[in-house]
Amino acid sequence: MSTALATVLGARQDDPRSVPPFQLIDEDGEPTALGVSIGIDLNLAQEMHADMVLARRLDSEALALQRQGELHLWLMSWGQEAAQVGSVRAVRDSDMIFPSYREHAVALCRRIAPADIMRQWRGVSHSGWDPAESKVHINSLVLGTQTLHATGYAAGVRMDRSDDVVLTYFGDGSASQGDVNEALNWAAAGSLPVLFFCQNNQWAISTPTHTQMRTPLHVRAAGFGVTGYHVDGNDAMAVHAVTQYAAEQVRGGAGPALIEAQTYRLAGHSSSDDPKRYRTEDDLAAWLKKDPIVRLERFLRRAGVEDAHFEDLAAREEAFAATVREQCKALRGDDLAAVFDQTYAEAHPVMDREKAEFLGRRDRTVA
Repeated sequence: MSTALATVLGARQDDPRSVPPFQLIDEDGEPTALGVSIGIDLNLAQEMHADMVLARRLDSEALALQRQGELHLWLMSWGQEAAQVGSVRAVRDSDMIFPSYREHAVALCRRIAPADIMRQWRGVSHSGWDPAESKVHINSLVLGTQTLHATGYAAGVRMDRSDDVVLTYFGDGSASQGDVNEALNWAAAGSLPVLFFCQNNQWAISTPTHTQMRTPLHVRAAGFGVTGYHVDGNDAMAVHAVTQYAAEQVRGGAGPALIEAQTYRLAGHSSSDDPKRYRTEDDLAAWLKKDPIVRLERFLRRAGVEDAHFEDLAAREEAFAATVREQCKALRGDDLAAVFDQTYAEAHPVMDREKAEFLGRRDRTVA
């Protein structure tokens, strides 16, 4: 073998090194050495624990409502609450968010009502809420498309000379979509203020991560010129710390960043999915031991948080569940005339004419 050929072969990197996920609280609820060193905000931990509990209750109530025929479909986020709550609480309320379709905890943290979260899944409207009010874009059901929307919005942020950051969520399955790769490249090339947040829940519907990709996502980020971070997605405090740090770097002009949060989808991909067909009970049991809500509750109790806090939260949870049921069953479809007002951002003469024609014959009856 020639020296030149040996040099080329020696330069190949078949197995890029991955960094261990950042962690502040371990699976038993104990602070890690890093957690002790950095310190953990107990008040913030209590607030995020409450957010996570309510988000999971929304999931369980919505799934039950779907089984009763009140919702047509539901996408569960069970097990991913820490990744969502920890990240959304780490950015400013003015920072725009582009979700996929299971970021229910994110929506709740941005004060979007359960009714508006369920509206689309009940089939009474095309979307659930006004993005201008919550700074959360409507759900994107096409895999990965929201990352391009986020990148385009970030270009606008740059033009406005704002220091806002655009946060967009996607899953490990979406990472294989062309849209996500294009978004990463465009964001990097333009040094745009986008924070890409991947909830790696280990399953792209029924395809496991190890089958889908050979290189971890946080490692792949460097290939686009994007800073990558790796965090334990079931550790809410770690997610918050990493997201807060990454967001401030992006805000300061360092360019886009990507966070890969290792978590697990405890339920099926959707209410139409049976996860028992593609994953084992042992795999599920192993991840149940890492349950993000159980972990944070253990930490809080060991930190001295009194029983009254958990009793009050339990009562609050039950009241919230009743609200979810009531709001869902009260949902009714929008008047079809609203479609003419929502097709264009500004008034359009064709829509005005067609709306007038529609309203003119809407009340007619067939003789």
